[in-house]
Amino acid sequence: MQGHHLSGQAGGGGGHKKKEIYKYEAPWPVYSMNWSVRPDKGFRLALGSFVEEYNNKLQIVALDDERGELTCRSTFDHPYPTTRIMWMPDSKGSAGSADLLATSGDYLRVWRVVSDTETKLECLLNNNKNSDFCAPLTSFDWNEVDPNILGTSSIDTTCTIWGLETGQVVGRVVSGHVKTQLIAHDKEVYDIAFSRQGGGRDMFASVGADGSVRMFDLRHLEHSTIIYEDPGHSPLLRLAWNRQDPNYLATFAMDASEVIVLDTRVPCTPVARLTNHRACVNGLAWAPHSACHICTAADDFQALIWDLQQMPRAVEDPILAYTAAGEINQIQWSSAHNGWIGICYGNCLEILRV
Repeated sequence: MQGHHLSGQAGGGGGHKKKEIYKYEAPWPVYSMNWSVRPDKGFRLALGSFVEEYNNKLQIVALDDERGELTCRSTFDHPYPTTRIMWMPDSKGSAGSADLLATSGDYLRVWRVVSDTETKLECLLNNNKNSDFCAPLTSFDWNEVDPNILGTSSIDTTCTIWGLETGQVVGRVVSGHVKTQLIAHDKEVYDIAFSRQGGGRDMFASVGADGSVRMFDLRHLEHSTIIYEDPGHSPLLRLAWNRQDPNYLATFAMDASEVIVLDTRVPCTPVARLTNHRACVNGLAWAPHSACHICTAADDFQALIWDLQQMPRAVEDPILAYTAAGEINQIQWSSAHNGWIGICYGNCLEILRV
């Protein structure tokens, strides 16, 4: 990345000096991607294919320290493309605990990584009690404060909060149940995210096709708070909470080239607009270790890192810029290796030291 480096350790084993960029080419277009958080697994990511048919794939990719490159550890089948993929937020990763992965698409699925080469489906969760049909899930989030809670968002206007019995012991089978289901928006819900701090177990927010950001509290689900509405009622596609300061979250609208940063204490008025992208934004990720850094990615091939320390004064320019070889559709900042960011474009995954 051009510009100065953010603080952060490279992590991962191996004796040789790490490169600045590692690239992996998948056999198909990549959309969803997520970093493993377990410290005992080094640099490990999960990737999901985007093939417009039923038969899609998931891959687990890891950095081979001996060869100094990202290699595929295992590939397994997934019906339809994954809209989101996420490792269980088990940062302790004790040797005896289950190594779990979840995906959303037609259903919410939880997978167990049995070994480097074997992954098996633990449970398939359907929120429609009356039929086997479930409205497609647009996204989900895994609660970091209580990993037995997941939330899914759906095109049927609802969010579903799931209780998971992960039975942290390796031998136990994982199962899940609907804790609560609520109509969250007037139209399709496109993303859901739990707050990471303070009341993080109970606070979550969602965005959707009605152009609003809504905040919920699991303890008082009878009402929600609208903290932002897009002036043109454009659908809002993604949102992410600041991982150090729960007052801030960020979102962007469909076909928009700007990212909007919100302060929950000052609803309805963005505290910052990040406007340097020259094509529509596709992803955003807050730094795991800093309250004032966020990375955004767009169809202009650019991944940009911003320093928001001067808010509410205008944030004019990013502090770092990286140009990829294609339209970036996904960006994730590693919490286990906070000096590293992953991006996806075309059939490529790149991890970048920042």
